Amino acid sequence: MESHCLKLKLVAACLLVALSVSLVSAKTSSQCNFPAIFNFGDSNSDTGGLSAVFGQARSPHGESYFHKPVGRYCDGRLVIDFIAQSLGLPLLSAYLDSVGSNFTHGANFATAGSTIRPQNTTLRQGGFSPISLDVQFNEFYDFHSRSQTTRSQGGVFKKLLPKAKFFSQALYTFDIGQNDLTSGYFSNMTTSQVKDNVPDVLEQFKNVVKYVYGQGGRYFWIHNTGPFGCLPYVLDRLPVAASEMDKAGCATPFNEVAQFFNRGLKQVVVQLRKELPLAAVTYVDVYKAKYSIISQPKKHGFEEPVRACCGHGGKYNFNKNIGCGGKKKVHGKEILVGKACKDPSVWVNWDGVHYTQAGNKGIFDQIVGGAYSDPPIPLNMACHRMK
Repeated sequence: MESHCLKLKLVAACLLVALSVSLVSAKTSSQCNFPAIFNFGDSNSDTGGLSAVFGQARSPHGESYFHKPVGRYCDGRLVIDFIAQSLGLPLLSAYLDSVGSNFTHGANFATAGSTIRPQNTTLRQGGFSPISLDVQFNEFYDFHSRSQTTRSQGGVFKKLLPKAKFFSQALYTFDIGQNDLTSGYFSNMTTSQVKDNVPDVLEQFKNVVKYVYGQGGRYFWIHNTGPFGCLPYVLDRLPVAASEMDKAGCATPFNEVAQFFNRGLKQVVVQLRKELPLAAVTYVDVYKAKYSIISQPKKHGFEEPVRACCGHGGKYNFNKNIGCGGKKKVHGKEILVGKACKDPSVWVNWDGVHYTQAGNKGIFDQIVGGAYSDPPIPLNMACHRMK
């Protein structure tokens, strides 16, 4: 009898443990309900910031989806657009765009050409945006407080600005860092000098994430930087020896620097998890996703992995002086020479710098499920902290 009771107790204990495990599993497997997205970044996620300040991205940008230029340096949607749509949210309005914007479900502070660390040159001189990551945070800080003061007035403001609780429930996305590396090379720095700057760049990135946390941000989705050694604007301006090109047609030295940066960024994410006890921080390896569609194009449905779809001349269909949509005068008449390819859906690269909509979709499809994330959780579960 005593033995039978002991067996019953053991069974009951096992059932209790199993129930506890299943409850924990259910809790961590439940989908998140992000009511808003606040994005920080560069042209990879700019939905109209730079265009609002320095002039609209010209045609044929936007042609594949929007059928007109809409501030994106792409023929259609960006990865951030696919992220928003997958979460059932509207496409993000650029914070700097004062015409037709709706910030009910978030705002986009990214601008093309942005860096983490402020540049010492103007946009005209170096091609990089003055709206660096620290400035983007300042914009967010101002938006956070002023949006609530203004929203309290009711009327149309209530319909265009986010609820106060959204700031702690939102997903905060970051996609920035590539320009910090390329700006060094374009300023005639050596690889060693570019790498020497990385610790300071990453420290500034870490500080901004902590500032956002201080404003109530809790859920962070952080992209690493991509293989910029595969992009025409780098390959054309910074040629390397044939022995330094890989089988995919990419410049190995530049991709190694990108991976050096990414190793440091991953360590920063580890530190942030320790320093921000209430935060869920997901590190997303977009480098791997991007290199996959470039090095294995047929597997992903592409025919042209490296050359630019929209451009003019040269090995890579790229000319820094005549970009996508560029014109030149012939016998006193302006002629469009920076034309788009016939079918951007089979090209990875759009304009020598950015990916096509199809390329962005190929990247998004790989990262949305969590296969390239640390911890390995899908986008719609990025509110869960993994201990």
